[in-house]
Amino acid sequence: MTTVASVLAGLDRTDLPETLFLEAGPVRLAVRCNTPMAIELRRHFADALSKEGPVDTTVDVLQEQHLSGEPVWTDWAREPGKTGRKDAYHDIEDGRLVHKIRTGMTFVQSPQVMVAMGPCLKHPNQVINFVNTQILNICKRDGWEICHAAAVTDGVNGLAIAGLSGGGKSTAILRMMDLETTRFVTNDRLMVRSSGDGPTGLGIPKNPRINPGTILHNERLAPMLSAARRQQLAQMPSEDLWQLEEKHDLFISDIYGANRVQFTMPLTEFWVLNWSRDTGEPTTLRDAVLRERPDLLSAIMKSPGPFYQDRRGVFLRDTDPLVPEGYLRQLENVRIREVTGKIDFDVLAQAGGELFS
Repeated sequence: MTTVASVLAGLDRTDLPETLFLEAGPVRLAVRCNTPMAIELRRHFADALSKEGPVDTTVDVLQEQHLSGEPVWTDWAREPGKTGRKDAYHDIEDGRLVHKIRTGMTFVQSPQVMVAMGPCLKHPNQVINFVNTQILNICKRDGWEICHAAAVTDGVNGLAIAGLSGGGKSTAILRMMDLETTRFVTNDRLMVRSSGDGPTGLGIPKNPRINPGTILHNERLAPMLSAARRQQLAQMPSEDLWQLEEKHDLFISDIYGANRVQFTMPLTEFWVLNWSRDTGEPTTLRDAVLRERPDLLSAIMKSPGPFYQDRRGVFLRDTDPLVPEGYLRQLENVRIREVTGKIDFDVLAQAGGELFS
């Protein structure tokens, strides 16, 4: 059977002159890469860059290197509602190969060796995701749960916002960033764990990738698009604009200034967006009990995905169910609020202002 060593035998890991050290809460990583990749990653990871020192794991980035032979890939089943082939995997004796079908990127995931290879400079976001996956994996093995949520904090209170994909959590959390007291924690993945000090949230070092609708309706973000593009978008039907997939990288420090990122936070409130574009009912925030609302919990829970390997060395399968009890335990002392009615970000901004006043 193929091993990690035999896979690596066909790759050159010697020409990696740059090492970036990253830190997010209790996790420290090193990323080894060539100089062009380092320039790209330093910009994206600016808020997580740290000094040289001991790390929990190391990721190697091999630009334009590929497997010597093509394995038989197995498609990873996508979440309900998602279509098209995206991820595939091939298990080897002491690890797993994961292949991104749309971009040609391939990754080696194992307890000792993590490698990203392929057109890395062309797809830096997938390298960033792979690096952040290691943070998620380390935390998951240490008892944290992964939530599909964005989050901000003022250091005293911490707010997480979840919802179905495209439900507006990115737009909502960036409205919270307009408050001078808040700091950005995460845009899409939040780790949660409860301890004697109370519930804690941990974000990953990744800047938001937002759709044009989020930019168009936020005066602070509008300069990210040209005047001509803004005019084009303003003329689109609202439903088409809402569904438009056209991602733009938002660098927090460029828009909101320095020292506006904080990866750890006390987690005090969790809002779940369950609102609708098809109602005229007023936007309302109501307290909810997660044990009584599995529908809300399902919007919070997030699978670790094909890269996850547990403490026993067993890789996750796409048929493995998420376990609600772990989430219920970690979120037991967090105030849960359901957001219903019509979509109105001004109402959320007002509620956020009250929370962070």
